[in-house]
Amino acid sequence: MDHATAMEIGRQTLLLAFKLALPLLCVGLVIGVMISILQAVTQVQEMTLTFVPKLIAMAVAALILMPWMFQQITDFAVVMFGPMVVP
Repeated sequence: MDHATAMEIGRQTLLLAFKLALPLLCVGLVIGVMISILQAVTQVQEMTLTFVPKLIAMAVAALILMPWMFQQITDFAVVMFGPMVVP
């Protein structure tokens, strides 16, 4: 394996990690902003009010997206562990 191949594998791995994490992080961001707006409007400053809904929303999103995530990881593993084509 040469340097360029190793760099390409590393790049693909980081892109896959980013692709898998992005939907969950976006759910956490949206829920966090909504709750922050609600706290600003009602002037309630309770820490658990932000943590628990984000945790629940991200867990639900993970359950919904799990088949897609497993398919992405499986496709990547098939490519990585498949037969190497050497020119």
